[in-house]
Amino acid sequence: MTVSAYKPDITKVTSAYLTADDLKVAASILYNAYFDDPLFTDIFEVDREGYEARLRSAIREEVNTFWDAQQPLIGLYDEGRLIAVSCMIGPDASFGAGRFWHWRLKMLLTTGYVGTKQMIAKEEKVREKIPATNYFMLSLIGVHPSLQDMGLGHVLMRSMLGLLAEDGQSEGIGVLVTLPKCLSFFKDAGFEHVEDIEVGKMTGKVMFHKRKD
Repeated sequence: MTVSAYKPDITKVTSAYLTADDLKVAASILYNAYFDDPLFTDIFEVDREGYEARLRSAIREEVNTFWDAQQPLIGLYDEGRLIAVSCMIGPDASFGAGRFWHWRLKMLLTTGYVGTKQMIAKEEKVREKIPATNYFMLSLIGVHPSLQDMGLGHVLMRSMLGLLAEDGQSEGIGVLVTLPKCLSFFKDAGFEHVEDIEVGKMTGKVMFHKRKD
């Protein structure tokens, strides 16, 4: 079956936490998802030679760091094939914008000082606007590029909201939305606009889904 002909049965798609074997595929899905994102094209300088390599390295380091820190990495699977993924930061703020020293070092070596500084500044700005103390942060989310507009993002969102419902301490889920076409996706899921922030040359919308008890 060719990739273009492949269409998963959305009623049979399952969600689960990623395994170590999934990390490479997850990074590839997210790389494609964020290739044209204005935040990343600005931070990693799309007009400068090597943009693809810098973005790919940054995404890979993010995914690996989330895995090492045992943060929630949720995948959608169709017959064992990973087709969508989300990376979340748990309510434990110690993971936060600073990450770990080895993450910073790897990011500095692969994406440069400016890119690393802006990535950290972005998350700090977002956290300043979230109207909660203990909450999940949705850092990255993506669906396989050949499987867009099939409802898989909504299935993945239900899994993330399920995680929120299971965590009695979390007050909600925060996210920075940088693409206008994604606003309706988050609004439909119950996210509310908190405030706009500027990161580099772009403006994004901080949104928050408040826990409903």
